[in-house]
Amino acid sequence: MSSGFTEDEMRRALGLTAAHACPSTPQAPVPATKVKSEPRVTGSKLKPRSPKLRVTLLVSKEFEGETVEFTHDADTLSQFDAEQEAKTLAKKEKYRFFEVVSIKAIG
Repeated sequence: MSSGFTEDEMRRALGLTAAHACPSTPQAPVPATKVKSEPRVTGSKLKPRSPKLRVTLLVSKEFEGETVEFTHDADTLSQFDAEQEAKTLAKKEKYRFFEVVSIKAIG
C-alpha cells in the first residue's frame, strides 16, 4: 500500500522539516528573553459559572403513595445525564418511584 511519497515529502507535508528529523544539522541558538509576568490577583477574578440544569421529580417510596417533590441541580447540559443523576440521588434516599416534572436550565 505505497502512496508514492518519500519520507521527506511526507514530513514536509505534515509541517515537519528535515532539520527536526536529522539532529546533525547545525542550528543557530535562540536567544532567551525574559518575559515579565503580571502579578496575580487571587480573589478578585470571578470564575465563569458552569451550565446547570434543575431537575424536579415527584418521588414516592410506595406505589401510588404519598409523593414528595425532589429537586437536583446538575452541572451538565445533558438532560438525560441530569435526570439520571437526580434519580440515583433519590434512590440513595430510599425512593423507588419517580415521575419527571421538569428539567430547566438555570442561570
